[in-house]
Amino acid sequence: MQIEVVGVKFRYSLNTYSFSPNDKDYKKGDFVIVETEKGYDLAKIVEEKKEIDPSLLQDSLKNVVRLASDDEILRANENDEKAKSFLPEIAEIVKQNNLDMKIISVESNFDFSRMTINFTSDGRVDFRNLAKKLAEKFKTRIELRQIGPRDAVRYMGGIGVCGKQCCCNEGYGLSEHISIKMAKNQNLSLNPNSISGLCGKLLCCLAYENETYVEALKTMPKIGSIVKTNDGKGKVVYNDLLNRMVSVKFEDENSSEIKEYHESEVKFEKE
Repeated sequence: MQIEVVGVKFRYSLNTYSFSPNDKDYKKGDFVIVETEKGYDLAKIVEEKKEIDPSLLQDSLKNVVRLASDDEILRANENDEKAKSFLPEIAEIVKQNNLDMKIISVESNFDFSRMTINFTSDGRVDFRNLAKKLAEKFKTRIELRQIGPRDAVRYMGGIGVCGKQCCCNEGYGLSEHISIKMAKNQNLSLNPNSISGLCGKLLCCLAYENETYVEALKTMPKIGSIVKTNDGKGKVVYNDLLNRMVSVKFEDENSSEIKEYHESEVKFEKE
């Protein structure tokens, strides 16, 4: 039996979440009030109604309550700006309490009944007293959330070594497992400074073309292997994986020459 869902995104989320439309039709771009485990919140419709198999859902399906009013959308924006403005003050309170944590961002749900404070720290932090103090000061429920270095860069933004916005800030790479093997597959220098992002972790973009490199590696000869060409036998010294070109070195008593061939022009024993 199929069920109807719509896809929504929350203000600071890069992920799309499935909600029940409750037999109503919502258009892409509509702002709606949705039911969450933490209460009602504002979200945006990014995928219109469709039918899916219930087994695809990771969590219990909650409801879209209704369309958000213009006043609710306005208040949500105002409350979010208000929450952001509290960041310096919250950071100062953290400093006064000698807590080893760096405040990265402050955000609010649409009606300011909850304020979420994202922070980084090298270890675990007992922030129970801090949460009480902040709740008393700002007259709202406080959620303190420790995030990792990748998420910290995603919230703050930044320019990567390529000159573009960091992948995580654009929503790429977050769901991928980034590994050093991806850098090896792409014949990249393994110097940490060359393959690390602003967060100090491996570049998210290593996952972007990895599948293409993996497929190329399956059909191309290994570096150092001996291949046959129309010019004789030679040793593979380099593979241009994206263009499927093989650089072959020929050595004899009189010369040492390197020639390029398309992978279809060389013969070798595949493992």
